[in-house]
Amino acid sequence: MIAKLPAMDDKALAVLRSNAERLGRTGTKAQKTAAAALLPAIDAEVDARKTAKLSKAKETRAANATTSKSRAKAKSVAKADAAAEAEISAVGG
Repeated sequence: MIAKLPAMDDKALAVLRSNAERLGRTGTKAQKTAAAALLPAIDAEVDARKTAKLSKAKETRAANATTSKSRAKAKSVAKADAAAEAEISAVGG
């Protein structure tokens, strides 16, 4: 079962965790033992996914910030170019 955890979607993993918690409390001795062995692996998988999602979100924010800065810089350069052109036109060039 532990080998299948990475292939499970988030919802299925949450359901499995809930079931393992329940069996850890109310199951037979064998079910409690299996649940005790499975819960740390489920938690590790959930934590790994959270870390990956946070990392991806951080990268996306950084990329968006870079894009925003690039746009702002391009806009500033365009304004400066327009001002320079206006100044040249006013001088008669």
